[in-house]
Amino acid sequence: MNQPFRTTATVDRAIETNDAARRVLRNTWNLLAMTLLFSAGMALLAMRAGWGYPGPLVVLAGYFGLLFLTTKLRHSAWGILSVFALTGFMGATFGPILNAYMTGFSNGSELVAAAFATTAIAFVGLSAFALTTKKDFSFLAPMLFVGILVAFVCGLIALFFQLSALSLAVSGMFSLLMCGLILFQTQQIVQGGERNYIMATVTLFVSIYNLFSSLLHLFGFMFGEE
Repeated sequence: MNQPFRTTATVDRAIETNDAARRVLRNTWNLLAMTLLFSAGMALLAMRAGWGYPGPLVVLAGYFGLLFLTTKLRHSAWGILSVFALTGFMGATFGPILNAYMTGFSNGSELVAAAFATTAIAFVGLSAFALTTKKDFSFLAPMLFVGILVAFVCGLIALFFQLSALSLAVSGMFSLLMCGLILFQTQQIVQGGERNYIMATVTLFVSIYNLFSSLLHLFGFMFGEE
């Protein structure tokens, strides 16, 4: 007797879940687009103004500090401002790196364009796949966590000990890991595992940022003409 009511309630919950997921996905993509534009604008400003690279310690301190602030404010409107502060900071500190490629390689603009295009194609393709596939990628979570941690530590070692071969290996690792993170995070939104669009935006932005910077490093090594 109660089965139809239980079935109806289940369908209603599924509809509510799908509606909530669509809202989170829409808000995430809207905020992501705005932060990407803002970050690109800050990078362009840094390039035009000739700002120097502040150094890895300043960049890491600023990044983790603003990330911590964003996490704390993720349930309030202040969290949106914090996201823009974080992404703007990352863009401003990446501007000098872009300048180094543009001036250090005769084909620097082509390298930047190729890295940008590859990143854009990868993001669109992975997002579309995550939205349409029925395969569950939740199993990637522990592997992504461990992989990113290992790559981050190896990156620090390569940076401070000037190990170019290890640095290239780290860029290759990050390229693969960021692709996996885009796939995982997008599906988490779709399936209801992520309900905070501010944190979803940060995750996707960092994935795109790291994918672009890693590809730029790899392309500079393989195809750069000094």
